[in-house]
Amino acid sequence: MSTVWSFKQELVGVFGHPVAENPTQVMIEAAFTEMGLDWRYLTVEVRPEDLGPAVRGAKAMNWMGFNLTIPHKVAVLDHLDRLSPAAVMIGAVNCVINQAGEWFGDNTDGKGFLQAVQEVRSIKGARVALLGAGGAARAIGVELALAGAAHLTVVNRDVHRGQLLTKLIRDRTGVPTNFVTWEGMYPVSEGTDVVVNATSIGLYPDVEARVPIDPQTLTSDIIVCDVIPNPPRTWFIREAERKGCRVIDGLEMLVNQGVIGIRLWTGKEPSPRVMRSALESVFQP
Repeated sequence: MSTVWSFKQELVGVFGHPVAENPTQVMIEAAFTEMGLDWRYLTVEVRPEDLGPAVRGAKAMNWMGFNLTIPHKVAVLDHLDRLSPAAVMIGAVNCVINQAGEWFGDNTDGKGFLQAVQEVRSIKGARVALLGAGGAARAIGVELALAGAAHLTVVNRDVHRGQLLTKLIRDRTGVPTNFVTWEGMYPVSEGTDVVVNATSIGLYPDVEARVPIDPQTLTSDIIVCDVIPNPPRTWFIREAERKGCRVIDGLEMLVNQGVIGIRLWTGKEPSPRVMRSALESVFQP
């Protein structure tokens, strides 16, 4: 009896601009290998004006799904067939799943981040300073509020975007949320429990970029989180460690949301340990 071989690989990937610094492929393909799946994860540069054709092209090629990163998490909503309740509430999508030929949009960013924080402390009753108002900040802010945060402060340079996110969190979750315009060095308010950098400050290649925050207001009882995965040890993380803060780097959120994404695409369970190890191997000095 002759052996029948299949040379077809299932495709998933990430669309972004810029996207070369995104390390997601490393952990996803490591997970696929460990799971025995002949799948590929492609890192694809897609300009904002080309997002629609890229989404249609992925459907034409029968991709199993894809991730979105800067600047596509909100814009992609116009190109999807259906949204999860979480994506509707957040107003942003970072994970798209092919469901019988329809594009189904979900958001795993906030869930991945929340899991990373909950492993350090409960969010219930926490007071959070959220730096940024983009797609990642939307997901994180809503998930923290739904998990029982007592108060959120949105800090952003763009007043309009900051006020929109503040209103979104307040209106959709009922959690008290205020907005602060980010001018100069932001002083962390006394009584803050968690500070989250949900901006792109510190992302490769601007690896030494400093989050404009007054380091003297970081105290050892604050948990400092950075969503930047490349490099994982940003200036913000290093400075927070120097001040005695507990820190959560961007790899934790990346791995956690990646686990959820693989589960949604394949219906199988990947190994977070394998995924984290793969990422750490590429960032070793």
